[in-house]
Amino acid sequence: MYYQVESYKTFEQAVVNLEASVKNHKFGVLHIHDLSATLKSKGIEFKQDCKVLEVCNPVQAAHVLAIDMRLNMALPCRISVFTENNKTFIGMIEPAKMLSLLSTDEALNKIAKEVEQQLIQMIDEAK
Repeated sequence: MYYQVESYKTFEQAVVNLEASVKNHKFGVLHIHDLSATLKSKGIEFKQDCKVLEVCNPVQAAHVLAIDMRLNMALPCRISVFTENNKTFIGMIEPAKMLSLLSTDEALNKIAKEVEQQLIQMIDEAK
């Protein structure tokens, strides 16, 4: 259900490399959520680093939405860079498995698998 790799780069370098990899694969970075900063700004003591990149391939997103508009609730894809036990990780929930919980449509399954393979490549390149 999860695809996750350990990065031997610093947290910030992994974020920079992931953002570059996403763009190299013709996906867009729609937003970066700095969960650590958000929690700290609310007075919550949080010692780990965590940034979540919302990424999207507009062509694939349009295909998904044309088949089932309800799936807008599952978009965009999210890739996280986070630290745990002084190690840096990059990971995501696998789109094909997540989509299989929401739809049995074969065309959607094919799109999800294609997107998933591209996201895995991005993560592996960034690590």
